[in-house]
Formats: sequence, structure tokens, C-alpha cells
Amino acid sequence: MRRMANRVRALLVRNGRLFAVLVFAAVLLVAVESMGLRQDFSLAFLRETLTERKWEGLFLFVLLFALGNLVHIPGLVFLAASVLVLGKWAGGLATYLAASVSCAVTFLSVRWVGGDAVRQMHGKLARGLVEHLYAHPVRNVMLLRTLFQTLAALNYTLALSGIGFRKYMLGTLLGLPLPIAVYCVFFDAIAKLV
Repeated sequence: MRRMANRVRALLVRNGRLFAVLVFAAVLLVAVESMGLRQDFSLAFLRETLTERKWEGLFLFVLLFALGNLVHIPGLVFLAASVLVLGKWAGGLATYLAASVSCAVTFLSVRWVGGDAVRQMHGKLARGLVEHLYAHPVRNVMLLRTLFQTLAALNYTLALSGIGFRKYMLGTLLGLPLPIAVYCVFFDAIAKLV
């Protein structure tokens, strides 16, 4: 029993930062649920916010996108709302702004809590992924953004990888336009059919 307790203690010490990030994410999720904010991430609420409040609505949209990304709300919900209300061009631009801010907020928050925990891991897979990321950080972040957009798990992993914020943001800013444009055209076509 003592041996098992020592192993658990060693695991927590070695992976304490990862544990802290899990606690951080859980606390945020519980806070969102307990304050009743979950309904604010619905397509209907986001459409209403953007329609009725203009600039204040856009500011709230960006804040909700950032909070939503921290608690793993898919970015497509925000994109769909902005395209349906603002049209494909303005909606795409609003989403690009909100997604960029959201990725920055997630990176800074998770890095503050978890540091470079993935980089410090001892496993071959983790080390291999980090080394590959570090070989061409801007290009790799750009490719990951193009494929996975604002996926919260990607944001958390990149923040914990130890990559620099400037390279992370440059890759993010370069990787988001193409998928956002494709989804804007898609949601605009759906809106016209309905």
C-alpha cells in the first residue's frame, strides 16, 4: 500500500502541472454551469446578441468565444451564429477576430497554470511530438489550425508544449483564415437554402 502511495505521489509531483490544468478546466466548467452561462453558448443566444447589440454584442461574442474555448465549446457554434446574423464576409471577419482572441486567451491561461508540462513529459511520444513542433513551429501551428481550427484540446496542448507565444499566434493567425472562409461559404449556403 505504501509503495502504491509513493508511486501516486511521484506521479503527481512529476505531472503536477498537468493535474493543475485539469483542475483549472474542471473549475471553469463547474463555474459556467453553476452560473447558468451554458445557455449563453447556444446558437439562438449568440444570434440575438449579435443582432440586437451591435458593438456591445460583438464584444460579448468575443468574450463568450474565449470562455467557450476554455470549456471546450466548439468554435463552429460561434461561426454559424456570426454568419447567420452578419453574413459570410462580416461574420467571417468577426469569427476570425473572436477565434484569434480566444486562442490567445486560452494559450496564456493554460500556460500560466500548466507551464510547459507537455515538454517536460518523459514519454517518447510526447518528446517526439514536441521536437517535431519545435522543428518548424509557425508552419506546424498553421497546419494544425487549418485542420483543427480552434479545437480546445489543440489549444491546451500547444500552450503546454513550451512553444513561444509569438510563434503560436503567428501560426494561428495564418492557419485560421482558410477553414473559416470554407465554413462561412458553407453556412451561408445553408442559410440561403433555409
